[in-house]
Amino acid sequence: MGVRAGVVVCITSFLLGSLFTHWIADSLTLWKSPVTDEHLWTAALYYSILTKGPVQILYVLFGIILLGGTTIFWSFNDLEAGNLMFDGGSIFLYGVAVIMYAYSVIPNLMDKFTTIPPYHMKDAFPRLLRTPTLDLASNHLVCSVALTGVLILQAGRWWAELSDGDDEEEEYFSEKVEDSNAVEDTKSMTPLVTTA
Repeated sequence: MGVRAGVVVCITSFLLGSLFTHWIADSLTLWKSPVTDEHLWTAALYYSILTKGPVQILYVLFGIILLGGTTIFWSFNDLEAGNLMFDGGSIFLYGVAVIMYAYSVIPNLMDKFTTIPPYHMKDAFPRLLRTPTLDLASNHLVCSVALTGVLILQAGRWWAELSDGDDEEEEYFSEKVEDSNAVEDTKSMTPLVTTA
């Protein structure tokens, strides 16, 4: 169980890190007010560069995503109460992130940003690209929050199992103490037999 949780945490952290690399573009469109045409051109150029990357990167990313999902489902299959709650929530959040990325982010990138019109930074940003640029940043944020939720649920699962282990240790030690007290009580109640 510890190896599976470690794999889930490592893969989720890797995916979060890959989403955080988009902060270069997303911060300009989500967190800077007002959003200027220069910010939008910078974000669009970044997304355009992403679409020109080697396809093998996507294959590796999909393989890592598949490994993470498989590991969470494998852990969920134990059918213990803690697994049902924490891994069930993790599966839901992981699925939200994967579905959002597969059905919103990637098609948006491939449809709108494979070619962008020639521009100068002071040019007006095209209206047809404004909404897709803002949507990409929003979708990256949703994916990041969902994957952060997976990490929080896995940490909660670890903490719950740790506290269960502490309870079992306390029961074990209290049983040992009770057993040793019972032995001492029987020794003190046994009359001493003297031989004459």
